[in-house]
Amino acid sequence: MADFLHSKLVVTGASGHLGRRVVELLAAKGATNLIAATRTPEKLAGLPGVTVRKADFSDPASLDAAFAGADRVLIISTDRIDVPGLRIQQHRAAVEAAKRAGVKRILYTSMPNPDRSFIPFAPDHLETERAIEQSGVEFTILRVSWYAENLLGTLAGPLKTGKWYTAAGNGRIAYIPREDVARAAAAALASSGGANERLDITGAELLTVPEIAKIVSEVTGKPIEVVPVSDEELEKMLAAAGMPPFVIPLVIGTERNIRAGNFDVQSDAVLRITGKAPQSLRDFLIANRAALPA
Repeated sequence: MADFLHSKLVVTGASGHLGRRVVELLAAKGATNLIAATRTPEKLAGLPGVTVRKADFSDPASLDAAFAGADRVLIISTDRIDVPGLRIQQHRAAVEAAKRAGVKRILYTSMPNPDRSFIPFAPDHLETERAIEQSGVEFTILRVSWYAENLLGTLAGPLKTGKWYTAAGNGRIAYIPREDVARAAAAALASSGGANERLDITGAELLTVPEIAKIVSEVTGKPIEVVPVSDEELEKMLAAAGMPPFVIPLVIGTERNIRAGNFDVQSDAVLRITGKAPQSLRDFLIANRAALPA
């Protein structure tokens, strides 16, 4: 990590879970020119040795100020998936601002296989990757698999009812804890490696839903029966359960994407760039047992 540790490094979205953790890890490693960029600077009070700058992806002037003098910028994708097209506009604005600032490398948190994904917001990532590549600025794209934390909410129903209704089939996915993503992002931002590369940031193992259910049952002591259903059947179940309408396509898209093999990606990138393998799903669930239904 030490190659560029003392360069001026900017982390956007720094008040979010991932961004803040990246900042904390870099600060702990001794980064001396670290800039935390966020729409809400007041949330980052008390980070020693860190310069906090306001950055609103919908305000190009704020981005120019936030990126001024930066050597490298980590653009963490925004959460504005509620308005179609807005996120790609925000990301393009950030890429353009980084280029105007003379940034030497742009890093970006993307997703696996955005070019063929069934996830509704995949085009945002694909277009952002293209904008970065077309900018002419050196880049590193971090294609991050789904957070293991996402499973904690998903498992509430199966652990309560004993049945896991899924349309994922026998598709596989390598869930990764957010902490490991933060470690990888921090290391990539401060490393000379990965120039003009796309790195798959994945968990320790590729698992099917039945394999995940088996691990969950062993950790919790609660049996879970996996019940295969179609996309249409799952959609009706989610609607009947009261899931917000805008969330349902995200769930169905994720299930379809797993089934199609678009999450079937495993890489040693986390180990390679941080020196430590990501936490296994079993160990993650054991560590987060308290967050699962009793």
